Amino acid sequence: MPSPREASPALQESMDRIADEVNRTISRLLPETDLAEARLYDAMRHGVLNGGKRLRPFLTVQSAKLFGVDEARARRVAAALEYMHCYSLIHDDLPAMDDADTRRGKPAVHKEFDEATAILAGDALQALAFEVLADPETHEDPRVRVELISALAKAAGGHGMCGGQMLDLLGETEEFDVGTISRMQRMKTGMLISFACEAGAILGKADAARRKALRNFAFDLGMAFQVTDDILDVEADPAETGKPANQDAAKSTFVTTLGKEQAKMRAEMLVQQAVRHLHVFDERRTTMLREVAFYVLERRA
Repeated sequence: MPSPREASPALQESMDRIADEVNRTISRLLPETDLAEARLYDAMRHGVLNGGKRLRPFLTVQSAKLFGVDEARARRVAAALEYMHCYSLIHDDLPAMDDADTRRGKPAVHKEFDEATAILAGDALQALAFEVLADPETHEDPRVRVELISALAKAAGGHGMCGGQMLDLLGETEEFDVGTISRMQRMKTGMLISFACEAGAILGKADAARRKALRNFAFDLGMAFQVTDDILDVEADPAETGKPANQDAAKSTFVTTLGKEQAKMRAEMLVQQAVRHLHVFDERRTTMLREVAFYVLERRA
């Protein structure tokens, strides 16, 4: 196993390859148009093809690989997940939310276009996510497609990402304890990361035990990801993160509640815990999932 302080060349190569291939899938499923509503499609493409490491797609493809799923199908699900994720980022950046001018080092959609177009672009990306999952090209079994749609809807809705964002907004004026912060981040960030991993098991029609193992791995990984995100907010260079520093200083976060050093210890504990959930699989087949868990601790953006 690699050091928790390093990402292996094999991991970087795999992440780069999957990101490139998923980006091509994203672009193919969201083509440019010369119709009157072209401005909407331009805004959607700006919001979803503006960089990013594609961690969630990587988890989807690697999890699907455990069950021998055709990677082209996994990439379609990964693209749908990125549409959903990027819709949330477009809306998060709006003046009514985080009021951010940049995203991944480029102008936020509402800055590159306008607020109304940004709202519509986010709405359209969310709809496109479900359109892609409902297509028989994603899977020939309609029950699998329905399960994917249901799982993503739950991950993104009031008991998932949107509910977590509501708590995040409340955290600007209320002081949360660690338990509430953990619940908020599990909903806001962890649910989509959980879907990323469980989607591979759904595509592969996996048994309950292995689905649960992937779900638990993803929940702990998602929490570790958010803790490191809170740490990056206070110590990373904005040139690396592509967004302003101390953006969450007024919110209840793991760093503002626990302090930076305790937050780092918590992230390391969560990653170790996440990796233990993978024991039900052949260790050789989970190498990339284990490595990416440790990579989360050292990311700088």
